[in-house]
Amino acid sequence: MKNVYTIGYSSFEVEDFVNVLKKYHITSLIDVRSYPSSKFYQDYNKGNIEKILKSNGIIYRNYSSHFGARQSDKKYYKTGYMDFSEYVQSESFKEGMRKIEAGMDLNYVFVLMCAEKDPSLCHRSIMVAREFYKKGYEVRNILADGSYITQEQIEQDLVKHYFPTMDQTSFLSDSLSFDEMVEKSYHLRNSEIGYRLDVDIVGRISV
Repeated sequence: MKNVYTIGYSSFEVEDFVNVLKKYHITSLIDVRSYPSSKFYQDYNKGNIEKILKSNGIIYRNYSSHFGARQSDKKYYKTGYMDFSEYVQSESFKEGMRKIEAGMDLNYVFVLMCAEKDPSLCHRSIMVAREFYKKGYEVRNILADGSYITQEQIEQDLVKHYFPTMDQTSFLSDSLSFDEMVEKSYHLRNSEIGYRLDVDIVGRISV
Protein backbone atom coordinates (compact mmCIF):
# COMPACT_ATOMS: atom_id res chain seq x y z
CA MET A 1 0.00 0.00 0.00
CA LYS A 2 1.33 3.43 -0.95
CA ASN A 3 1.32 6.31 1.54
CA VAL A 4 0.16 9.89 1.07
CA TYR A 5 1.28 12.38 3.70
CA THR A 6 -0.11 15.76 4.73
CA ILE A 7 1.51 18.54 6.77
CA GLY A 8 0.77 22.04 8.04
CA TYR A 9 3.78 24.32 8.01
CA SER A 10 2.66 26.77 10.71
CA SER A 11 3.93 24.36 13.37
CA PHE A 12 7.52 24.37 12.12
CA GLU A 13 10.60 26.47 11.66
CA VAL A 14 11.62 25.75 8.10
CA GLU A 15 14.70 23.73 9.08
CA ASP A 16 12.59 21.48 11.29
CA PHE A 17 10.00 21.26 8.51
CA VAL A 18 12.57 19.94 6.06
CA ASN A 19 13.91 17.48 8.63
CA VAL A 20 10.43 16.06 9.18
CA LEU A 21 9.97 15.61 5.43
CA LYS A 22 13.28 13.77 5.29
CA LYS A 23 12.23 11.61 8.24
CA TYR A 24 9.32 10.31 6.18
CA HIS A 25 11.39 10.06 2.98
CA ILE A 26 9.25 12.66 1.18
CA THR A 27 10.46 13.26 -2.38
CA SER A 28 7.77 15.65 -3.65
CA LEU A 29 5.74 18.34 -1.89
CA ILE A 30 2.35 19.38 -3.26
CA ASP A 31 1.33 22.87 -2.16
CA VAL A 32 -2.48 22.88 -1.91
CA ARG A 33 -2.84 26.53 -0.90
CA SER A 34 -4.97 28.62 -3.23
CA TYR A 35 -2.52 31.48 -2.70
CA PRO A 36 1.01 30.10 -2.12
CA SER A 37 2.30 32.88 0.10
CA SER A 38 2.31 33.78 3.76
CA LYS A 39 2.64 37.15 5.47
CA PHE A 40 3.75 35.62 8.76
CA TYR A 41 5.72 32.60 7.51
CA GLN A 42 7.70 34.03 4.63
CA ASP A 43 10.00 31.02 4.35
CA TYR A 44 6.93 29.26 2.98
CA ASN A 45 6.22 31.73 0.20
CA LYS A 46 6.28 29.82 -3.07
CA GLY A 47 9.64 31.10 -4.32
CA ASN A 48 11.35 30.65 -0.97
CA ILE A 49 10.09 27.19 -0.07
CA GLU A 50 10.68 25.93 -3.60
CA LYS A 51 14.37 26.91 -3.36
CA ILE A 52 14.74 25.45 0.13
CA LEU A 53 13.18 22.16 -0.90
CA LYS A 54 15.21 21.94 -4.10
CA SER A 55 18.44 22.40 -2.15
CA ASN A 56 17.36 19.41 -0.05
CA GLY A 57 16.48 17.20 -2.98
CA ILE A 58 12.70 17.57 -2.68
CA ILE A 59 10.50 18.57 -5.61
CA TYR A 60 7.97 21.41 -5.12
CA ARG A 61 4.73 21.69 -7.07
CA ASN A 62 1.83 24.09 -6.60
CA TYR A 63 -1.57 22.48 -7.20
CA SER A 64 -3.80 25.42 -6.33
CA SER A 65 -5.84 24.92 -9.50
CA HIS A 66 -6.40 21.25 -8.65
CA PHE A 67 -6.58 21.17 -4.85
CA GLY A 68 -7.03 24.75 -3.65
CA ALA A 69 -9.88 25.46 -1.24
CA ARG A 70 -10.81 28.75 -2.95
CA GLN A 71 -11.86 27.77 -6.45
CA SER A 72 -13.19 30.57 -8.63
CA ASP A 73 -16.16 28.76 -10.19
CA LYS A 74 -19.21 29.85 -8.23
CA LYS A 75 -21.09 26.63 -8.91
CA TYR A 76 -19.18 25.10 -6.00
CA TYR A 77 -20.64 27.68 -3.58
CA LYS A 78 -24.35 26.95 -3.77
CA THR A 79 -24.68 27.08 0.01
CA GLY A 80 -22.35 30.07 0.36
CA TYR A 81 -19.23 28.05 1.13
CA MET A 82 -17.15 25.78 -1.07
CA ASP A 83 -18.73 22.34 -1.16
CA PHE A 84 -15.88 19.83 -1.05
CA SER A 85 -18.10 16.91 -2.08
CA GLU A 86 -19.07 18.80 -5.23
CA TYR A 87 -15.59 19.98 -6.11
CA VAL A 88 -13.92 16.56 -5.83
CA GLN A 89 -16.12 15.47 -8.74
CA SER A 90 -14.57 18.11 -11.00
CA GLU A 91 -12.18 17.22 -13.80
CA SER A 92 -9.58 19.58 -12.35
CA PHE A 93 -9.53 17.76 -9.02
CA LYS A 94 -9.47 14.35 -10.70
CA GLU A 95 -6.57 15.46 -12.89
CA GLY A 96 -4.60 16.38 -9.77
CA MET A 97 -5.31 12.94 -8.33
CA ARG A 98 -4.17 11.25 -11.53
CA LYS A 99 -0.91 13.20 -11.58
CA ILE A 100 -0.04 12.17 -8.04
CA GLU A 101 -1.01 8.55 -8.65
CA ALA A 102 1.22 8.51 -11.74
CA GLY A 103 4.06 9.88 -9.61
CA MET A 104 3.52 7.21 -6.97
CA ASP A 105 3.83 4.58 -9.69
CA LEU A 106 7.32 6.04 -10.25
CA ASN A 107 8.03 5.67 -6.51
CA TYR A 108 7.70 9.34 -5.58
CA VAL A 109 6.54 9.91 -2.00
CA PHE A 110 4.13 12.85 -1.75
CA VAL A 111 3.12 15.22 1.01
CA LEU A 112 0.22 17.67 0.73
CA MET A 113 1.13 21.00 2.37
CA CYS A 114 -1.06 23.77 3.70
CA ALA A 115 -0.74 26.18 6.62
CA GLU A 116 -3.11 24.87 9.31
CA LYS A 117 -1.33 22.73 11.91
CA ASP A 118 -4.41 20.65 12.77
CA PRO A 119 -5.19 18.38 9.82
CA SER A 120 -8.80 17.91 10.91
CA LEU A 121 -9.33 21.65 10.43
CA CYS A 122 -7.78 21.84 6.97
CA HIS A 123 -9.07 21.00 3.51
CA ARG A 124 -5.85 19.11 2.77
CA SER A 125 -7.26 16.30 4.92
CA ILE A 126 -11.00 16.94 4.90
CA MET A 127 -11.17 17.31 1.11
CA VAL A 128 -7.99 16.11 -0.64
CA ALA A 129 -6.50 13.36 1.52
CA ARG A 130 -9.94 11.90 2.10
CA GLU A 131 -10.25 11.10 -1.60
CA PHE A 132 -6.93 9.26 -1.59
CA TYR A 133 -8.03 7.34 1.49
CA LYS A 134 -11.29 6.37 -0.21
CA LYS A 135 -9.24 4.93 -3.07
CA GLY A 136 -7.30 2.69 -0.71
CA TYR A 137 -4.16 4.73 -0.01
CA GLU A 138 -2.87 5.03 3.54
CA VAL A 139 -2.99 8.69 4.54
CA ARG A 140 -0.61 9.89 7.25
CA ASN A 141 -1.28 13.37 8.59
CA ILE A 142 1.89 14.76 10.14
CA LEU A 143 1.40 16.64 13.42
CA ALA A 144 3.27 19.47 15.12
CA ASP A 145 5.48 17.07 17.10
CA GLY A 146 6.54 15.18 13.98
CA SER A 147 4.35 12.15 14.63
CA TYR A 148 1.33 11.40 12.49
CA ILE A 149 -2.27 10.27 12.67
CA THR A 150 -3.98 8.30 9.95
CA GLN A 151 -7.05 9.40 8.05
CA GLU A 152 -8.95 6.62 9.79
CA GLN A 153 -8.07 8.19 13.14
CA ILE A 154 -9.25 11.58 11.90
CA GLU A 155 -12.56 10.05 10.88
CA GLN A 156 -12.97 8.44 14.28
CA ASP A 157 -12.20 11.76 15.99
CA LEU A 158 -14.70 13.59 13.79
CA VAL A 159 -17.43 11.12 14.67
CA LYS A 160 -16.63 11.42 18.37
CA HIS A 161 -16.82 15.20 18.04
CA TYR A 162 -20.12 15.40 16.18
CA PHE A 163 -21.75 12.27 17.60
CA PRO A 164 -20.33 12.04 21.12
CA THR A 165 -22.75 9.40 22.32
CA MET A 166 -22.32 7.30 19.16
CA ASP A 167 -26.07 6.67 19.07
CA GLN A 168 -27.17 9.93 17.55
CA THR A 169 -30.05 9.97 15.09
CA SER A 170 -30.55 11.88 11.90
CA PHE A 171 -32.91 14.76 11.48
CA LEU A 172 -35.51 12.20 10.34
CA SER A 173 -35.00 10.17 13.53
CA ASP A 174 -33.49 7.26 11.60
CA SER A 175 -30.48 5.60 13.21
CA LEU A 176 -27.20 6.34 11.45
CA SER A 177 -24.59 3.72 10.68
CA PHE A 178 -20.97 4.51 11.47
CA ASP A 179 -20.25 5.16 7.78
CA GLU A 180 -23.18 7.56 7.65
CA MET A 181 -21.85 9.36 10.73
CA VAL A 182 -18.46 9.65 9.03
CA GLU A 183 -20.06 11.14 5.93
CA LYS A 184 -22.14 13.55 7.98
CA SER A 185 -19.09 14.53 10.04
CA TYR A 186 -17.10 15.41 6.94
CA HIS A 187 -20.00 17.51 5.70
CA LEU A 188 -20.29 19.34 9.02
CA ARG A 189 -16.57 20.04 9.14
CA ASN A 190 -16.72 21.28 5.54
CA SER A 191 -19.47 23.70 6.53
CA GLU A 192 -17.24 25.05 9.30
CA ILE A 193 -13.97 25.41 7.41
CA GLY A 194 -15.09 25.87 3.80
CA TYR A 195 -14.21 29.17 2.16
CA ARG A 196 -17.26 31.44 2.08
CA LEU A 197 -18.50 33.94 -0.42
CA ASP A 198 -20.47 37.09 0.36
CA VAL A 199 -24.13 37.04 -0.62
CA ASP A 200 -25.92 40.31 -1.22
CA ILE A 201 -29.51 41.02 -0.22
CA VAL A 202 -30.98 39.72 -3.46
CA GLY A 203 -29.04 36.50 -3.25
CA ARG A 204 -26.45 37.15 -5.93
CA ILE A 205 -23.13 35.64 -4.99
CA SER A 206 -20.06 37.85 -5.23
CA VAL A 207 -16.42 37.22 -4.36
